[in-house]
Amino acid sequence: MAPTARPTTAQPLSPHLQIYRWTWTMAMSVAHRITGTALYGGTALVAIWLVALASGPGAYGWVAGFFGSIIGRLVLFVYTWILLHHMLGGIRHFVWDAGIGFDRNQRLGLARATLIGSTALTIVVWAVGLLAR
Repeated sequence: MAPTARPTTAQPLSPHLQIYRWTWTMAMSVAHRITGTALYGGTALVAIWLVALASGPGAYGWVAGFFGSIIGRLVLFVYTWILLHHMLGGIRHFVWDAGIGFDRNQRLGLARATLIGSTALTIVVWAVGLLAR
């Protein structure tokens, strides 16, 4: 059997991030993946809170003190944004799964709505929570 001929010219490489110009859709896709990963940390926070609650007043007092501090509230605020951003990104993907929103302007609108909506909803959730206290 004769050996197969090898090409004499270099094969093109796959384009990578240096080739592409960043777009809203690309940025929101990356943000969706990052927030999905960050939700693991938030789940750990919920687990720590539940274990402290089950462990008695001493452990719960320490955890409640941390979450009531400026740093703790900042962590919870960011976690709220992460949760809402990932949820809205999931809704955006669900809309795409339905075959809607593939036009350039619609894609851009959905990507912007994800970012603006998650920020606005985070502020609303915290405002309602603080007013309800």
